Formats: sequence, C-alpha cells, structure tokens
Amino acid sequence: MHAWLCEDPTGVDALNWKALPTPQPGTGQVLVEIKAASLNFPDLLIVQNKYQIKPPLPFVPGSEYAGVVQAVGAGVTHLQVGQPVACLSGTGGFGTHTLAPAALCMPLPADFPFVDAAAFIMTYATSHHALLDRGQLKAGETVLVLGAAGGVGTAAIQIAKAAGARVIAAASTDEKCALCQSIGADATINYSKENLREALKALTNSKGPDVIYDPVGGDLAEPAFRSIAWRGRYLVVGFAAGPIPSLPLNLPLLKGASLVGVFWGDFAKREPKANSAMMMALAQWYAQGKIKPVIDRTMPMAELKAAYAHMGSRSVKGKLVLVN
Repeated sequence: MHAWLCEDPTGVDALNWKALPTPQPGTGQVLVEIKAASLNFPDLLIVQNKYQIKPPLPFVPGSEYAGVVQAVGAGVTHLQVGQPVACLSGTGGFGTHTLAPAALCMPLPADFPFVDAAAFIMTYATSHHALLDRGQLKAGETVLVLGAAGGVGTAAIQIAKAAGARVIAAASTDEKCALCQSIGADATINYSKENLREALKALTNSKGPDVIYDPVGGDLAEPAFRSIAWRGRYLVVGFAAGPIPSLPLNLPLLKGASLVGVFWGDFAKREPKANSAMMMALAQWYAQGKIKPVIDRTMPMAELKAAYAHMGSRSVKGKLVLVN
C-alpha cells in the first residue's frame, strides 16, 4: 500500500507519499481499499498541529473516505469482505488502504457512488445535527447560511430546504452565490459587496433570520448575530475564517436569542443510537434525491498537495475529492 505520511506536523509540505506494509485488521477493525477521500478543513489543521485532536506520530491524514472492505477483524459482524463503505475515522484516508474502526463505517447501498460517499458523512451529519437537533429548525422559518458555498454550507442549504425552511445563502463571490441558488437557496448575499446587516434587513422585512448557521467565524459573526430574529438560534459550527470571534453577551439578552454550540463528533460518540438514526434518515434523503454532495472537482490521490493548495485558495465550491 501507499499513503501520505505525516511524520512532522509542520504543514502540507512535510507530507510524503510512501510505500508502507499493508496492515491486517485487529479486533473491531476492517481493512478498507480506499476508492475516494474528501478534503476537509480539519485535514489541513491536523497536519499543522492546530487541530484539537493530535494523533500520535507518524500518521496518515484524511478524515473521510469511501472504499471496499478487504478484510475484517475479530468481532466484526455487520460488515463483510467486498462490501462498499463510507468511513469517518479522523485519519487514514489519504492512501490506498487503511484500517478503520468498523463501528465508524457506514454500509453503502449499491447505487451510492464512492465520490459522493466520501463527501457525505462529515458535512451532512454536521449540518443535520446542527439545524434539526441543536437549532430545532421548523418548517417556514428562515435560515442564514454563512460560508454557504463550502462543503458544510452546501449541505446546510439542502437540509434546510428539505426541512421546509427559507434559506438565505451568504458567500464571497457572485459565482458562489449562483451555485447556492442552483441547489435551492431562496436568496443570496455576496458579503464582499453587500452590507450583511442591511441585506438581511431587506430580505426578512427587518425581522432577521430565525437560525444562523456559522461555520466561518471571523468578522461576520457579530453583524450576523446583531441581525438575528427574536428567539433566534445562532449555531457555532466552526471557524474557517481563522479568528475565533468574541461576541458581547448583551446581544443574546436583547434578542432573547440562543448561542448554540455544534460538535457533531462528540454527539456521535455520546449518543450513538441517535446518530445512527440520523445517518439512516440522511441516506434515505440521498436515495430520494433531496440531498446530494456538491463536488467541486476530483483529483488523483497523488496530487494531494495541489488539492490542499486549491482548498487554501478558498475557491473550492462544495467538496474536493481525491480518487485512487
């Protein structure tokens, strides 16, 4: 097998494509032949030693991938050799093979392409958990999605629409706004050109959005929160812009609004039955055509460093997927 090995977490340039022994699965593990792996923002942070999870060195990055089970370890009963799966294990995806915890592998139906499957779990699970569980989104409410053309943003648009909400998508270019409209957004805001607060006031008749989905952080957080509706819910999903914003705590008080943390990874660990039910619902929505990952492009696994550079340019729309 070959894999991108991180022996010194100082950045992408320190990764090396190496031949490694193909491992055998232990108890509770499966060996997966990787067909596709998506690139997520945590995959950049983890090779820079900036992510909250710091795996022991050396490690293979790549949190999310899809492929075919090649071998199963002791105690694995729900998966079998030859079965297609999607996995979100945090590491291991940027290679030709990996050992994955069987409990973290989602069996795939026959008509679920590997490229879509590799771009499915993290973004759709995060967005579903955020909007419907943490945000208690109801049909007829208005959702503002920040960073709406990215992986979690495009998933959030589709899930909010499937739930019967009105969606305002905010992105940084006209091209990204057009993409958001093409997948269901009811209105868009180009925040590189428009004043976010004024645009939201006009689009909501001064009421403001009921739910704000924020995977970006940075300078947009405060003006977005100042625009929130009475009893609104502000979902803290991530900080793709880099800086973690500080909000004056009088703002939730004045709007009777809630500041809600979203940590899907811990939800999946602490509430596995609820997470499993959610994943089954998402798979059904995919089969019904209600949701489908937006794929910016596919690139060969050997071009991982170029893929990182493309993601770093903030020009990715949806998800970038590496294929073997």
